[in-house]
Amino acid sequence: MKGAGQILLICLLVFAQHVFATQEFVTVPKGSLNPFWLKPKKNNQKLIYKVKSLQVQISQVTNSDFIEFLKLNPQWTKSQVPALFAEGGYLEQFADDQTVKSGVHLLSPVTSVSWFAARAYCESIQARLPTINEWEYLAAASEKVKDANKNSKFLERILNWYGQPKEISIPQVRSIYKSLYGLHDMHGLVWEWVEDFNSSMVTGESREDTTFNRDLFCGAGSMNSGDKENYAAFMRFAFRSSLKGNSALWNLGFRCVKEASQIKSERK
Repeated sequence: MKGAGQILLICLLVFAQHVFATQEFVTVPKGSLNPFWLKPKKNNQKLIYKVKSLQVQISQVTNSDFIEFLKLNPQWTKSQVPALFAEGGYLEQFADDQTVKSGVHLLSPVTSVSWFAARAYCESIQARLPTINEWEYLAAASEKVKDANKNSKFLERILNWYGQPKEISIPQVRSIYKSLYGLHDMHGLVWEWVEDFNSSMVTGESREDTTFNRDLFCGAGSMNSGDKENYAAFMRFAFRSSLKGNSALWNLGFRCVKEASQIKSERK
């Protein structure tokens, strides 16, 4: 019995470490993004969007994480959330308000969660959802380089994932790849909410100087192999444009970010 008890204790400790680890943030340095989905109103302009240093959750928020949130915020449970904030499929992987269905792993990303609920979760840990431009900047990094948007193999992996059929169950977090920044599975596991998913797809600083490059995306169906960068982005923007704030899709999760300066002030 003593040996069995020790094994059980070890298993519980390992599980606790895994649950805690999903809450970890990693510092991503500042950088720049070339938003090729925007085109300047003046032909001689080159668009560069500067991204500030961020603290980013290394993986998506898990079912286990979200259950802890629901315990403290029952207004977001599937039995109590208003339809205005979540459509019918909200938390469809949950058997009840605080338990996932059989076959659903606690360490898989929480999905079927609305934008409103994702924002509420991030706010509960003094964080927020990333913006489109921040997310695209973070997701551009492969295992070896900060910007792999021109790497054909990296883009091929992304497009292959976009074409995969629905899986019976979503794998656990940290199961696909780890980027140069230390972020897990920015592609390949689930789609992720962004703060401004329903924006007009222009940068806040450049709103008067840019327009969405509709020519690029209207012609996406005829793109060749050299346009994989544009086509992968087209898929993401097309997906985001189909969403509403109360959308709850089986393959849509989220992760939170904080300002790097915010983390420093919290540690004082």
